[in-house]
Amino acid sequence: MDTQTRHALKQDKFVTATTSGLEWVGENRGTVLLWIGAAVVALGLLIAGIVVYYSRSAAANNLLGQALTIYETPIAQPGQPIEPGMKTFPSAADRAKVAYPLFSEAASKYSWLNAGHMALYFSGMSQIDMGNAAAGEADLKKASDSGNDNIRALAKLALANEYVQTGKSMEAEALYKDLIQHPTTTVPKSAAQLQLASLYLTTHPNEAKKLYAKIVDQDKQSAAAEIAQQKLTSLK
Repeated sequence: MDTQTRHALKQDKFVTATTSGLEWVGENRGTVLLWIGAAVVALGLLIAGIVVYYSRSAAANNLLGQALTIYETPIAQPGQPIEPGMKTFPSAADRAKVAYPLFSEAASKYSWLNAGHMALYFSGMSQIDMGNAAAGEADLKKASDSGNDNIRALAKLALANEYVQTGKSMEAEALYKDLIQHPTTTVPKSAAQLQLASLYLTTHPNEAKKLYAKIVDQDKQSAAAEIAQQKLTSLK
């Protein structure tokens, strides 16, 4: 079969296939239009969802940013002069009272976003700063169940530290061990180990020494190892 003949056959097949396709579309016009309509609606919903998501994310980040700006404001130190125009708060409790409503609002309105999870964590921290330990622990417990590993770890660490302060050593120990087993960027393994060793200093001093030695062996050049070595030296 020569080239011209093969080309003609291909053209015939293409024309036949196209004609058959057009005939099918003509015969099933209603079905095709329904398909197209459904696709357009799905695309419209997808676009609308994306727009809403980014709009809500921007609003959540803005509200969280406002709250963090307040929460990061320095505390006035007795006897130290304050620079002209510099904003300060007389105490951590006073600062938390201003920041807390914004954290609480962000956590409530945007609970499905990372900004909302982070706001819940800081809501708990603010409650603790204001002396509301029970309410603070409740918020931190919720944040410790969030979908973001880094935020969850921060909440567990803060909750464990609060348990130490309120005499709940067993609960604190369990959380520190969990953090050691599941390290994150925000709470590395060595950071959780240092906290657990600090807890052991008063309850199991020999265990504290073993843990400090383990931290040193893990990475002698790290800041955690340096702290652990200093602790070991002071315990001799």
